[in-house]
Amino acid sequence: MKTAHTIEEVRSIIRAARAEGRGIGFVPTMGYLHRGHTSLVEESRKKTGFQVMSIFVNKMQFNDPKDFSNYPRDLERDLSIAREAGVDLVFVPTDEVMYRDQRTCVDVDLLTDHLCGAHRPGHFRGVFTVVGKLFNIVLPDIAVFGQKDIQQAVGLEKMVADLNFPLKIVIAPTVREDDGLAMSSRNRHLNADERHRALCIHRSLKKAAEMIASGERSASNISEAVGRVLAEGSPDKIDYVSVVRYGDLQPVDGISPKSVLAIAAFFGSTRLIDNMIMEERDEKFACIY
Repeated sequence: MKTAHTIEEVRSIIRAARAEGRGIGFVPTMGYLHRGHTSLVEESRKKTGFQVMSIFVNKMQFNDPKDFSNYPRDLERDLSIAREAGVDLVFVPTDEVMYRDQRTCVDVDLLTDHLCGAHRPGHFRGVFTVVGKLFNIVLPDIAVFGQKDIQQAVGLEKMVADLNFPLKIVIAPTVREDDGLAMSSRNRHLNADERHRALCIHRSLKKAAEMIASGERSASNISEAVGRVLAEGSPDKIDYVSVVRYGDLQPVDGISPKSVLAIAAFFGSTRLIDNMIMEERDEKFACIY
């Protein structure tokens, strides 16, 4: 595995890989890797022959400076995990490399009006800008993102389509702990009580799936039932429980052929997100969470 710190190094190594006829798969991360990240690499390895990962804590996407300062970092550990996962190249840039007198930003209208976009001003502008830059540096054939960050993933699908990036976005399933909690770098901030209470998120998704299997199609009925299950875990704050259309992430009254149930809630000071994709298949709805 090679490690690069400059754009020139990355491009040189990738040119050599392409000269060998190897397709390029890309997994952008902010580090503090876990099983969720390595599952994205596994998905990329199914489709391409050369795996690139970036590790960069992007200050531009943090609307809370304290959150940025507290974000966990352990580069030596990350490089070891990346090597074990079969990554061929890790790009570890500095702020100076990524943002040289930056004046240009990327926004995706409409898709960021609701859900996390309504509660984290500027967050997605930072995400789309840095990922757009990384796409232009790495020039991958595919880029893999996790379903847990569904607003990010769907927004990037739209960005790639609108700006004609020559790559495919792959959305991989959410990876969970044995008890159902979605894996996240932020989970380490939960104390034992908060982590136990946070399991209500997964239970609420299961409740929604049961309702849909029984024929429920009302977004408000589903959201209300999810809210009641969440309340059992006494979250310190619920940012949203929302059913939205997959294509543009706008609220809907009833489940469309492809919709998303999205949740964001605080346990202590830790904000957790999760979701379920509801997709009509052969006149039935599949629930993916």
